[in-house]
Amino acid sequence: MITYYDDRRVRITSKAIRIDGRSYPLTEVDQVWHVRGGRSWGNLAGRGALLAAIAGPLVAAVLGLLIAVRLHTSLTVSIAIVGASVLVGLAVAPVADYLLEHVDRTYTRGAYRREIWAQWRGAPVRLLTTGDALRFGRIYRALERAVEQASASPARR
Repeated sequence: MITYYDDRRVRITSKAIRIDGRSYPLTEVDQVWHVRGGRSWGNLAGRGALLAAIAGPLVAAVLGLLIAVRLHTSLTVSIAIVGASVLVGLAVAPVADYLLEHVDRTYTRGAYRREIWAQWRGAPVRLLTTGDALRFGRIYRALERAVEQASASPARR
């Protein structure tokens, strides 16, 4: 028996698909397809909040520099404003890598719900719904391979 995919909720082998405790023998699965569901506004809002957290201090630093140039104050005050602006801009640097990593993860997860469906015993069955695009891709590719191998086997013909 070949295992194509295995995690806590999903196990795809050369014999069956097991998802959340339900089992679907591959000999009874005729077709597999996927559907893109609705947009996940929570993921998009989280991504926007992360980008705002990065941009906020940088915008404040640029504004500080512009104010220092426009105010026509003494050299000491201008240097203090520029120094404070530079410090605010630099304050984002240590946190920026951490925040950008989380922004990357939001793109990996995707902004849409994805569903995997199968034709099982003549009826369409939704096998899985997930918002994680990376996990969805892995499961769907494993499922396609398993179904293709099962339909090519001599016992299926």
